[in-house]
Amino acid sequence: MTAYPARPALFIDGHWLSGEGRATHAVVNPATGDVLAELSLATTADLDAALDAAARGYKLWRATGVDEKAAVLSGAARLLRERVELIATTATLEQGKPLAEAKGELAYTAALVDFYAGEVRRNYGRVLVRPAGQRSLVVHEPVGPSLALCPWNFPILNPARKLAPALAAGCSMIIKPPEEAPGSAAEVLRCFIDAGLPAPVASMVFGVPDQVSRHLIASDVIRKISFTGSVPVGKHLMALAAAGAKRTTMELGGHGPVIVWDDADFDKAVTMVSAFKWRNAGQVCVSPTRVIVHEAIADRFAAALAERAKTLQVGSGLDAATQMGPLANPRRPVAMESLIGDAVAQGGTLLAGGARVGSTGNFWAPTVLADVPLSARLMNEEPFGPVATVQRVATLDAAIAEANRLPFGLAAYLFTENARTANILSDAVESGMIGVNMMAMSAVDAPFGGVKDSGHGSEDGPEGMRAFQVVKAIHQA
Repeated sequence: MTAYPARPALFIDGHWLSGEGRATHAVVNPATGDVLAELSLATTADLDAALDAAARGYKLWRATGVDEKAAVLSGAARLLRERVELIATTATLEQGKPLAEAKGELAYTAALVDFYAGEVRRNYGRVLVRPAGQRSLVVHEPVGPSLALCPWNFPILNPARKLAPALAAGCSMIIKPPEEAPGSAAEVLRCFIDAGLPAPVASMVFGVPDQVSRHLIASDVIRKISFTGSVPVGKHLMALAAAGAKRTTMELGGHGPVIVWDDADFDKAVTMVSAFKWRNAGQVCVSPTRVIVHEAIADRFAAALAERAKTLQVGSGLDAATQMGPLANPRRPVAMESLIGDAVAQGGTLLAGGARVGSTGNFWAPTVLADVPLSARLMNEEPFGPVATVQRVATLDAAIAEANRLPFGLAAYLFTENARTANILSDAVESGMIGVNMMAMSAVDAPFGGVKDSGHGSEDGPEGMRAFQVVKAIHQA
């Protein structure tokens, strides 16, 4: 058995803390059920110490020069690349994704941190045209000590996706990564600390999520909350933040529609939908789920997608032959059983999968269903798992109506070789991100975020740093 290489612990004001009578949470390998580590959870005193550090760290980091900030970020990116085996293996052991996917996640993470090392120097404002002797400036300043609440599906990227732009903007931060996958985040933060980040600037805490978020958001120290997770939790956190008029960035759930038109490159569409559907066992906020296909090719597309699903090798993420790992925790197979069972009971046709794989771990077979009624829960609730549905439509209006039917609007995908059709769909589909004949939604220099119930604000790109800043106008006569 591969040993768990990470050292997950609380990090507060320069100290890695564990034990000392603190309550613990068992970190479990989703492929085997083995306990990897006992994670110490923060006490109220720990949370208050993190808040105190964030307040002091903000004053220190805001006054730090541009070159020093950039050096910390670029140094962290270098260490992330140097420690790829340690960090990627940690992610696979605690979250389940294939090792190749974990290494790809880390490569993107390092590139993103490098991007923000450059953005430190691109914090441009504006000089407004005024009469002689007057000056009016628009400048961007850090919003203040910030709180990041991260999910378990991308345990390497999510902490860095919040920490790097906050640091580039000049903010201090408290991070609460997921208790299910703490080691990845701890090792990511260690890269920043080892690159020279001053001790009080960033703290890491773990605990009962609602208790931690309530305590930290209620503090006058915290001025900004960045959350990635479910719609209900996001709305709850927004309500807590509203009491203190605190800024929020919310990257919430999705239910990704994919419109495949009759003039699409059929093989390309099948290949890409398959690759991105089963990535991370479908536990991706931008995962394609509702495949909306022109009726002329719907049956053929559903059959082809199902055949791809049947050939996937499901197993431990450490096995080089594995193409899809386990679901991240025992709650996910239970959710799959409920959603898929309801869809079949209401008349949906099961074409592939639909059941657990093996008797150990949280493995689930890649699943494809066709003609699921819109009344089924699967057609209305984000499944966050390895299941896709294929629906048939006759007109573009019908495809657009189905894509926009739900309150989600994170990512949507279009496959067509007709430029006019692509333009019509790109304009009409309500989504923060659109992929036309492609499905890669993350780029270090592009905004990542949704609309409607999928949240507000953006991560990545210049917009990611702007999310941790406020605008100030300075007028001088």
